[in-house]
Amino acid sequence: MGSLPTESLSVEEHQQQQVEMDDTSRTERARWLLNSPDPPSIWHELAGSIREAFFPRNKLSSSSRVKQTWRRSAFSFLRGLFPILNWGRNYKASKFKSDLMAGLTLASLSIPQSIGYANLAKLDPQYGLYTSVIPPLIYALMGSSREIAIGPVAVVSMLLSALMQNVQDPAADPVAYRKLVFTVTFFAGVFQSVFGLFRLGFLVDFLSHAAIVGFMAGAAIVIGLQQLKGLLGISHFTNKTDVVSVLGSVFSSLHHSYWYPLNFVLGCSFLIFLLIARFIGRRNKKLFWLPAIAPLLSVILSTLIVYLTKADKHGVKIVKHIKGGLNPSSAHQLQLTGPHLGQTAKIGLISAVVALTEAIAVGRSFASIKGYHLDGNKEMVAMGFMNIAGSLTSCYVATGSFSRTAVNFSAGCQTVVSNIVMAITVLLSLELFTSLLYYTPIAILASIILSALPGLIDINEAINIYKVDKLDFLACIGAFLGVLFASVEIGLLAAVTISFAKILLNAVRPGIELQGRLPRTDTYGDISQFPMAIKTPGILTIRINSALFCFANANFIRERIMRWVTEEQDELEETTKRTIQAVIIDMSSKLNKLCVDIINPPC
Repeated sequence: MGSLPTESLSVEEHQQQQVEMDDTSRTERARWLLNSPDPPSIWHELAGSIREAFFPRNKLSSSSRVKQTWRRSAFSFLRGLFPILNWGRNYKASKFKSDLMAGLTLASLSIPQSIGYANLAKLDPQYGLYTSVIPPLIYALMGSSREIAIGPVAVVSMLLSALMQNVQDPAADPVAYRKLVFTVTFFAGVFQSVFGLFRLGFLVDFLSHAAIVGFMAGAAIVIGLQQLKGLLGISHFTNKTDVVSVLGSVFSSLHHSYWYPLNFVLGCSFLIFLLIARFIGRRNKKLFWLPAIAPLLSVILSTLIVYLTKADKHGVKIVKHIKGGLNPSSAHQLQLTGPHLGQTAKIGLISAVVALTEAIAVGRSFASIKGYHLDGNKEMVAMGFMNIAGSLTSCYVATGSFSRTAVNFSAGCQTVVSNIVMAITVLLSLELFTSLLYYTPIAILASIILSALPGLIDINEAINIYKVDKLDFLACIGAFLGVLFASVEIGLLAAVTISFAKILLNAVRPGIELQGRLPRTDTYGDISQFPMAIKTPGILTIRINSALFCFANANFIRERIMRWVTEEQDELEETTKRTIQAVIIDMSSKLNKLCVDIINPPC
């Protein structure tokens, strides 16, 4: 009995110690909150972004930084900047055999396509070939994708011609137009490098997948209609890109006999041949080389036909002279001052975003098949540097081509050495064979571009987007109709605007679901999606499908919950005379202190 006061005292001492500990903890917490250290400066964060882009993550720990010598740090930087230093040490002859065959196959497709895409960009044919030499070599040193094929592509070529001819007419002054194209390429490379260095790749994501699907489909149709000029041998053609103007120009030329039937016969004959080769290659994977080599065969055969029959004397339009040799320097042609600087920078930004979106989508698609990760920021840096180098060596904007990448993959490429083989083959062609292409008909180039366009139109994906998300489908249709009936700028603007509006709408009006238990399970689902779900009497279960809770949507969420509570309360009182006993809110998407604002909103 005498020990009770002692025990009581010890309990009181323990409570007193607990109170003192709580007071100390509260004081310390207040001190850290009120006297918190300054956050890292913007320059510190930018330097960290650049360091993370080039130094492997395992080299960034404090212990390794202390132990590293300057030489190891420099080598680590070089390995981050040039991935070829990582895999090149283990490169074997067996891989080179596969890359050699893939590169030669790739070159057979790249040579005729590059000439056609240069024509689409309103440039002389050799500039398309130049673009298939320097950019692939730079990417082979700096890029991390093993399968992607670098060079000119149809969409970017059309984009450049559509935007640039509003600044400078290529027919009136082709030299000034070419200089501005090189300047646009330089700006595109700068923007791509900045995006990668400062890890700003999320900006590209504002052009959503749905918007890209619609934009590509619209661009494919516009490109196809523009090829009617070459396919029909039309002399007078509009510079506009919308479908109404293009079709009006075609019908006007047909009505006034400004076209030559032999061009149409020759172009359609080889277009049928190309489409048949494409169909056979898709049906039989072992014959992947047939659609790859078919464009080059078309060029060779059509050139021989025109040369032997003298068809150029009877209205068949030909390429004529193609300047050969190594890429000449174009550094002195960049227009970094003058009245068009702002316009070229704007076009460079648009081209950079479109080119990056296509290249990263292509690279990641094939990387997922091969089972490795593709660093988007490093890809942006590689794309940027290769376009900067290209602008200095008479190239225009290059990116990853889906059709050529598929051929490269099917041909069994192992590394980006296939790009090096392709670039060397194109370079040899520039040195040795350009004079043989004098009689190549323009209609064949048009048929080669037309045969590559079906891959840009993905109807099944558009249908899938419609089934999954109607707002995404609206962005898809907006981009498609904007490119088709207005212009490339309007189509891109519509796509970005609708995508951004969807983000804001989802933030301000998040999805809120009334949950019910699925029969014979302990799983809960949305009652509107699962009508058979069972509601628990007296308990209202609500799920908020948003990772963002803030002042913009707190009031909306509170009002929606209170409305459901009122409706359920009235329904229960009418049927069972019971009331709502509890409201369960599933906020597992993101636990946030702002849920307090929902219950007790600030004034």
